[in-house]
Amino acid sequence: MVDVTGIGSWPGTDVREALRVVGGELAGGAPEGVRAVPYLPELPARGPGADLVGRAAHLLVDLPVDLQPQGWRLVDRPGRDAERAASLLAQDLDELAEAMDGYAGPLKVQVAGPWTLAASLWRPLGDRVLDDAGATRDVVVSLAEGVAAYLDRVQRLVPGAELILQVDEPSLTAVLLGRIRSESGYRVLRTPERGEAVTALRQVLDQPGAQVCGVHTCAADPPVGVLAESGAGFLALDLAQVGRARFEQVAAAVEDGRRLWAGVEAGATDPLEPLLRRWHEAGLPAAALADVGLTPACGLASASPAGALKTTRALSQAALRLAEAAVA
Repeated sequence: MVDVTGIGSWPGTDVREALRVVGGELAGGAPEGVRAVPYLPELPARGPGADLVGRAAHLLVDLPVDLQPQGWRLVDRPGRDAERAASLLAQDLDELAEAMDGYAGPLKVQVAGPWTLAASLWRPLGDRVLDDAGATRDVVVSLAEGVAAYLDRVQRLVPGAELILQVDEPSLTAVLLGRIRSESGYRVLRTPERGEAVTALRQVLDQPGAQVCGVHTCAADPPVGVLAESGAGFLALDLAQVGRARFEQVAAAVEDGRRLWAGVEAGATDPLEPLLRRWHEAGLPAAALADVGLTPACGLASASPAGALKTTRALSQAALRLAEAAVA
């Protein structure tokens, strides 16, 4: 079954309207061979607390945060912006419960991953969390616990949902390559070993409350081996950022049972051409295309509402073509 879904972010500030569009396009059934996966859209245009890092930071258990000039910082007690993040999430979940009332089927939620949080959050006194191994471990444990509670909350609101967790790691490549610099800019922050990176991801991905958990990154040169080793059920990657050598790693992950969610340019003349060409070059069987998912190349927050709708519809059409190619 070819999945079709969005990355998560959506334009505008009206979550009810966003859910109406996403639900209308992805929760109303799909043609044979295609599985449409609706999701809880994220609207970062609403400001602090609706952003990727702020929302995930709000989920941390016993690690309160506040928004300061450098960014989100761990503090002794939550500040006004953390309360705003909680209010925005509560509003979104209320709207989700209403929009998905009676729905049964796949439903995706997204959360920033441990390494993106570690590279973005600041310690109470000092540089980013990433620079301190102990602080990093604390964030990983707290995030894993917070995500579990979040999934339970969504499940209670939409009892028929088959939950899918997408862990967003846009900063992971930079973290592993030692490209995260200190506040002064004069030094590079701690670079975790591969084993530490895998273990942290695995802790957050190990969520019994989700039917499947995967990782998304639209960064260049994604660390496919690390993502696959972490136990991710699917790898959501922008194909334009995956070179030929990296796609060989993707092929190995697919052969090992991972699913590829391919980020494609839905507005291209033939959005499937890069995927089909790489698939053929890697020697993967055409029948295995039935297990591929399609997403936009990245989030849709920078698009217009009409553009986001057009992209979603184009992806659904491309998914049908991909399903047909798998059985041709």
